[in-house]
Amino acid sequence: MYRVVRGTTTRVKLSCLFPKQLAVYSTLSAMDVKNNENNNNNNRSIHSDGVEEVHHVPMRVITRPIPPVLDEQKVHSLMNTIQETADINTVPPIDVLWIQGREGGDYYYSFGGCHRFAAYQRLKMETIPAKIFKSNISDLRTYLGASTPDLL
Repeated sequence: MYRVVRGTTTRVKLSCLFPKQLAVYSTLSAMDVKNNENNNNNNRSIHSDGVEEVHHVPMRVITRPIPPVLDEQKVHSLMNTIQETADINTVPPIDVLWIQGREGGDYYYSFGGCHRFAAYQRLKMETIPAKIFKSNISDLRTYLGASTPDLL
């Protein structure tokens, strides 16, 4: 769950709320965003900003439990970009939560990056660039609530 808080100045704080903790990941002013519009560092994620390693994860193992609402023009634009360039940094990797089930099974969940995921899927790519970070069932419950599956 995310919360955007506008401060008394032009600064905006983006916070991520987890049970028993509040972590502030990023503070940007409107001027900071404007000055860095063309900088690739803006393609950052509050979840995996500290994760450098990008993996090519098989699309078939990623669970996306929330149906996307897609802007078709954006998906087609991403498809063109993916086809035209070999540079992995042009289209940022998606974030993938890696959760180990209670009996050792590996589960991979993705909640953001729906346009990127759709573009790779429509191009019939077998893998997608992703930053994987270890998570747990408690974090998954934050996203899915009572719909959280019993992971083995």
